[in-house]
Amino acid sequence: MAGFVQSLKKLGRTLKESGTIVEKIKSKAKELNKRIVLCEGEDKRVVEAAAECAEDGIAHIILLGNAEEIKRNNPDTDLTKVEIVDPATSPKLEEYAALLYELRKAKGMTEEQAKEQAKDATFFGALMLKAGDADGLVSGACHSTANTLRPGLQIVKTAPGVSAVSSFNLMVPPTLTGNKYVEDDVIIFADCGLNPTYTAEGLAECAIATAKSAKEIAGLEPKVAMLSFSSKGSAKHDNVTLVAEATRIAKEKAPELLIDGELQFDAAIVPEVAAMKAPGSPVAGHANVFIFPDLQAGNIGYKIAERLGGFQAIGPICQGFAKPLNDLSRGCKAADIVCAVAVTALQAGK
Repeated sequence: MAGFVQSLKKLGRTLKESGTIVEKIKSKAKELNKRIVLCEGEDKRVVEAAAECAEDGIAHIILLGNAEEIKRNNPDTDLTKVEIVDPATSPKLEEYAALLYELRKAKGMTEEQAKEQAKDATFFGALMLKAGDADGLVSGACHSTANTLRPGLQIVKTAPGVSAVSSFNLMVPPTLTGNKYVEDDVIIFADCGLNPTYTAEGLAECAIATAKSAKEIAGLEPKVAMLSFSSKGSAKHDNVTLVAEATRIAKEKAPELLIDGELQFDAAIVPEVAAMKAPGSPVAGHANVFIFPDLQAGNIGYKIAERLGGFQAIGPICQGFAKPLNDLSRGCKAADIVCAVAVTALQAGK
């Protein structure tokens, strides 16, 4: 019986990753031929993912690390299609160090410090991105989120008009059972990974950025629900007021988007509940993008969906950088890294 259950679980995972949004994203990435840098050549999962991405044509992969060590530690992995760059010996090191110095000298960095810092693989990758020698960056398999995001914030910086980087998760329902409330094979949760708290302006900015990501990455026509424990004034609290104000600001800044709130989750996704709690709403009952009011709610929400609902959680995926830069979970598998590369390629655009 145990073997049968395990077989079913394996089948479910196989089906989940074939013919779904994941495969659609990979297929779209192949058309773009973007240059994606992977910073952690010392990690076997990263090396395996690099080889798979290169072999499948998902992206042109630039793997950072010492080529001899990488090949010695991964003798069974075909890396013939992967470009391997060693930051310590790269002919670009002087150029990148000079770039880093110009970017950070106002903060007290010296030229010597810049040269040493540029040898760090994540900083080197961010400098490649800044210099236009790569289209996107993926790191974090064996380094902390801070180690990935710090070079991004210091070197790549945020996109024009963006005050803070945020993140989102692609939430894919289990293929074997599906979910009657998910109409397009995927829904979007934000922010589940980066910002502990938001102002109304920041939450509005996150909502607009996530709607754009939903369209560009998942191909959705975004219907954005601003989540709360209240629906349309059913409860009074400062936390509710913040979400309502964020909704107003988001509508004002992006009138072309379908955004509504504040909405409880059931009002956002269940048509019958929406008819009672938010009659006439263009979003309620049919939302596909869900903006949580803070990191606590978002992180708890996506993990409940993942662990109890059987959803596949892809992310967190960063948005708001001037160029695509994404952080991995240190518990990631090679398949997760491949997906992150594909998403990063799509963020880089045409």
